[in-house]
Amino acid sequence: MIGLNTAAVYILQTLGSMYLLIVLMRFILQLVRANFYNPLCQFIVRATQPLLKPLRKIIPGFGGLDIASLVLAIVLQFILIALTLLLTYGVIANPLQMLIWSMIGITALFLKVFFFALIISVILSWVAQGSHNPGVELVNQVCDPVLAPIRRILPSMGGLDLSPIFAFLALKLLDMLVIQNLMIMTGMPDVLRMLL
Repeated sequence: MIGLNTAAVYILQTLGSMYLLIVLMRFILQLVRANFYNPLCQFIVRATQPLLKPLRKIIPGFGGLDIASLVLAIVLQFILIALTLLLTYGVIANPLQMLIWSMIGITALFLKVFFFALIISVILSWVAQGSHNPGVELVNQVCDPVLAPIRRILPSMGGLDLSPIFAFLALKLLDMLVIQNLMIMTGMPDVLRMLL
């Protein structure tokens, strides 16, 4: 029988992960120099502004990067991990260990954003090539910095773009060889691995 704690963990992970994704997207959008006049970018800015505005007074940007949004993402991941452990096991782990897990989780989510953006980009290249839809433009702006170095190395294949295949391989290898091994080495519980 499924208890209230399991349901609470599910709701917490679902809603918390959605907002965490929005906060991390705020960092990624500045990282890739996305068009902030895009309606989707405007939504992300409005959704994150209440928490980021006071944090920016303490944590300034550095080198064009929105460090405050990255710190907020790590703090939110830390809170999600702490609440998940509390609801699942009734205990909270060592704060330093949870901070390390939070950074691993943010890195894993960062890679997933690019992985799924690439999948969407490939599908859109088949069905909506040249579209000026805000969603299509945003996906292309997120994918271009990942694909540009690969496109410079790969020779032209007569209009066939193979760069997403190599980007998928690189992202998957990073996940398998770095993220998964870090999760195991730091003793991350299974309930948290499923969250990340």
